[in-house]
Amino acid sequence: MQLAVWTYEGPPHVGAMRVATAMRGVHYLLHAPQGDTYADLLFTMIERRSARPPVTYTTFQARDLGKDTASLFQNAARDAVERFKPQALLVGASCTAELIQDDPAGLADNMGLPCPVIPLELPSYQRKENWGAAETFYQIVRHLADTSVRPAPREGRRPRVNLLGPAALGFRHRDDVREVRRILDLLGIDVHLVAPLGASPDDIRTIGAADFNIVLYPEIGDEAARWLDKTFAQPAIRTVPIGVGATRAFIAEVAALAGVDPALALDDPSSRMPWWSRSVDSTYLTGKRVFIFGDATHAVAAARIASEELGFTVCGLGCYNREFARDIRGAAKEYGLEPLITDDHLTVEEAIAAAAPELVLGTQMERHIAKRLGVPCAVISAPVHVQDFPARFSPQMGFEGANVIFDTWVHPLVMGLEEHLLTMFRDDFEFSDAAGPSHLHGSAPSHSKAEPVLAPAGDILVREDAAPVAAADGTLGWTNEAERELRKIPFFVRGKAKRNTEKYANEMGLPAITLDTLYEAKAHYAR
Repeated sequence: MQLAVWTYEGPPHVGAMRVATAMRGVHYLLHAPQGDTYADLLFTMIERRSARPPVTYTTFQARDLGKDTASLFQNAARDAVERFKPQALLVGASCTAELIQDDPAGLADNMGLPCPVIPLELPSYQRKENWGAAETFYQIVRHLADTSVRPAPREGRRPRVNLLGPAALGFRHRDDVREVRRILDLLGIDVHLVAPLGASPDDIRTIGAADFNIVLYPEIGDEAARWLDKTFAQPAIRTVPIGVGATRAFIAEVAALAGVDPALALDDPSSRMPWWSRSVDSTYLTGKRVFIFGDATHAVAAARIASEELGFTVCGLGCYNREFARDIRGAAKEYGLEPLITDDHLTVEEAIAAAAPELVLGTQMERHIAKRLGVPCAVISAPVHVQDFPARFSPQMGFEGANVIFDTWVHPLVMGLEEHLLTMFRDDFEFSDAAGPSHLHGSAPSHSKAEPVLAPAGDILVREDAAPVAAADGTLGWTNEAERELRKIPFFVRGKAKRNTEKYANEMGLPAITLDTLYEAKAHYAR
């Protein structure tokens, strides 16, 4: 275990909370000390839900450890069932409560509660959030599914499917479900059940009535889908429709399994990404180097879109959920890359800096990393912050999802190109900072001749009248001429050029960095 400021995944009981919060008629009794209730904020503050999660905490304190914490748990269970009247009760322990070994499952089983009790054994010190969500959903399906329920004969009815995997606190799950429903409706296929998002225990009991399953998010739904295939002989589609190519493959696979015509959904005129990829505008961004990191499903999909649909060069690929490391290794091999499998954000930052990409696709952690490195970034995967739970319809899946991805990925590069051009012409009288915005001529700022102007240069400020002076951390000073030339280098490689030049100057024992030093370093590293 490692102490860190940031973490890609919480403990497994947070994954269980995501499933319980997504469902209706389910309550989660969590044996946890006072202070573990912080997880509520993930849903009310970040996902902006109007109600708190359906979770009751035993909230034992230090003074309770010398008493009977088991009876405290049982009292909390009775109170929760009486107050919330759930159709099913999940019981488990947080990482801290796991250490006192009270056995919540056994305690609840012996109480004779008036609703089904589903025990959760979530090893907090070996597993993490996504695994906890998958295990919780699997246990719910396994305990509640009625094995006598089977699909009705196909004659005279439309095919029926289950959508598995969407949960609370998922990256665009709500909008993805809406878009996939639209595609299935075009194909003439009914959605029997979406689970866990929006499902109740009574719904889960009829899960076997569908003809087949669609696993939208393997990190959460795949384990349950395998059990359903084994128990009900329900085949599962695991093609995730993120990107134009994957959406077309998904439609063809679903149509073949359902016995319908795929053309009903393939002829969708709403997708703009193929048009842009064929246009002359796309050539400006062809070959851009992109570094991708996130959960395995979104990272693999992003790499495929970047390489095949946008013409980018994938220079880095990785994921944080080790259970799906095989998928990342297989994808990385296609691009000739060494996969990055880690949950240490510092390791990810080092890899991004070394790869020197022109665009980063990742989580909220990579957004912060890219900001420090001065590189554009787009978020493609959880964990995310509140801004990535937009109020508007903003899916990642389907043809509309491809439009959203197109906007989200391309705009940072286009805006970055604009920023670079403005920086290049900063010394021009029309574009200089002193000129002010062109449409606000009357409010242009003025500078006194006696007042030195601070001009931005990469990640430092340089006084135009200052001589090169070594910084407090021992780095070399730059002459004004060299600084001005450095500012002409595109922002997305400026940091690397600056580091290489300073490294070269140190190796050569130079007292300061001049314009000649900058060109000599460039020639040195170009060999």
